[in-house]
Amino acid sequence: MKWIYGKQDFKTLERGQENCYLMTNGLGGFSSMTMTGSVTRNDHAFLMACTQAPNHRYNMVHRLKERLFTGAPGEENAYVLSSQEFADGTREEGFRYLSSFTYEDTPVWKFLVNGVEICKEAGMAQGANTAALSYRINNRSGRSCRLEITPFFQFVPKGSDMEKTQKLSRTGTKLESAGLTLYFRTNAFIMEVNEEECYHYSYDACDGRRETGRALANHVLTLDVAAGETGTLEIIYEMEPGTQNAQEIISGLKVYRKKLEEKCGLKSDIARFLVKSADQFISARESTGGKTILAGFPFFEDWGRDTMIALPGICIFTGQYETARQILRTFAVNERDGLMPNLFPEGGREPMYNTADAALLFINCVYLYYEASKDAVFVREMYPVMERIMERYKNGTGFGIHMDEDGLIQAGEGLAQVTWMDVRVGDILPTPRHGKPVEINAYWYNALRIMERFCELLHSKDPGYGVLAGKVKAVFCDKFWLEEKGCLKDLVSGTPADVQIRCNQIWAVSLPFTMLDRDKEKRVVETVFEKLYTPYGLRTLDMGDAQFHPFYGGPMLERDMAYHQGTVWAFPLGAYYLAYLKVHDLDIKAAETVRSQLEVLESAMREGCIGQLPEIYDGLNPVSSRGCFAQAWSVGELLRVYEKLERLQGGAQ
Repeated sequence: MKWIYGKQDFKTLERGQENCYLMTNGLGGFSSMTMTGSVTRNDHAFLMACTQAPNHRYNMVHRLKERLFTGAPGEENAYVLSSQEFADGTREEGFRYLSSFTYEDTPVWKFLVNGVEICKEAGMAQGANTAALSYRINNRSGRSCRLEITPFFQFVPKGSDMEKTQKLSRTGTKLESAGLTLYFRTNAFIMEVNEEECYHYSYDACDGRRETGRALANHVLTLDVAAGETGTLEIIYEMEPGTQNAQEIISGLKVYRKKLEEKCGLKSDIARFLVKSADQFISARESTGGKTILAGFPFFEDWGRDTMIALPGICIFTGQYETARQILRTFAVNERDGLMPNLFPEGGREPMYNTADAALLFINCVYLYYEASKDAVFVREMYPVMERIMERYKNGTGFGIHMDEDGLIQAGEGLAQVTWMDVRVGDILPTPRHGKPVEINAYWYNALRIMERFCELLHSKDPGYGVLAGKVKAVFCDKFWLEEKGCLKDLVSGTPADVQIRCNQIWAVSLPFTMLDRDKEKRVVETVFEKLYTPYGLRTLDMGDAQFHPFYGGPMLERDMAYHQGTVWAFPLGAYYLAYLKVHDLDIKAAETVRSQLEVLESAMREGCIGQLPEIYDGLNPVSSRGCFAQAWSVGELLRVYEKLERLQGGAQ
């Protein structure tokens, strides 16, 4: 499907800057600017290169100034086609000449200026730090015209600003600054300039981030087109010299994305587009030699917890089995004391293991992979790692993670936050969840039942997984159920936080193996719907709670205090829909209800990062995406729902 935006969608510069595109290169690098071509945040860039996959990122080509000149030399009329807000309050408003912006597999801008049509298309190579531009100029006017492109560069780590003393040099088509080198190829005429721009980042300003930044230009690219003629200006920027022309790079990206659609086997237009969006999170990781999943653009790296939540939808249910195996093997090799890495640092340092859920979700991923592929050989390969996880969770491992006498898992100690609600502000834990978190114990029971199944599959002796699972089920149902509220406690800790209504309980219903009887599962689903459901995600806290924060924004302290205190998160919506289908016995009426509610996702994918799903929304009224404009587990979990619906439609359960 194609996302089409017309003049109604960018009536003002502010409107035109609400949405951006995203292209990625499979190395952690990306290209992302607004649909008007402006940069509204310091990590927007036409080319954000990644020199060591996936997180050594550098903002190389920040933005492009575009101008059109018509008429004879000396009598020319000048038109600014680019749009941008500057730190001194001035603006470029080229959006006034923008006829349309479309995005399917590549971003395409169409301009119309007094009989001159310009079609601008961008592309990014896979597996290389290479971005290409093609400007097709159809001069239907009675005068000659000249297109002039001035690229502005930063050559700084993502999120950083240029040093005041930083210089940019050019030798032919080789650019150098701050120890970095960038090459370019073009069919345009090259002129030397020396320009500096200072920008206002309106999106960063509203979030309390750095509001301004600067960039330098040292060359201008021009192409003349005679009256009644057509011409194409091509530009390629790359970290290593290449041979493909711009059109080959653009066409290659389209072919690559079409193959993803064909491979997935899904029929829904939205689902097929989400498959392409899902692939944008898959990246190489140089330090491990395998694949990884980036948690979100533009901020996040690859985290263990996010990977294990996102992997089923991103890899398994899109048919990327080899990628799934690579990722799971990487984590298996790095298992320590029964824990999975939550972060892979660079430079030979040890991974960080501060997560109670990643290891249990690793077991769930192996199970879901087996159910989809029937690859028992891989299960056998992973089995010793899964055994160690279960053993250490029973006997105790880091961060206070251990099985209590009642069979439930206790997790968290001191200032260590080990669930996904993990914000820490100095010595403040906005969402303290030390104790027995509901989803961790749901994952624990699920893992016990999976291991029981794997023992049967591999003809291995069961060391008591099934018996322990029975005990955990009885204790969980007794200690977590809140009859008066018709839902589950968020945790068992002996604090007031226990009885807060949060979205974490939905995983106690949606997992492959669960503990509640059907009546209680239905009541959980209905309570979550009443108290936490929005069409774009689940609230992290009931609006009636005294600690509820209605808005996410402002300085970091304000954002962190709101992050899990009511803010709407998109990814739990997948578990909600799967749980809803389950408690209604996967019947046709339930499937129709979910399909109807999913229709609004098309509007969510039109807003923010086009074709993607974001990390979060405001808790009170989720109308604009916040946080990461593209989030892996949001896409992955909603893809699972679409896959489930299509299997139901096809008669499979």
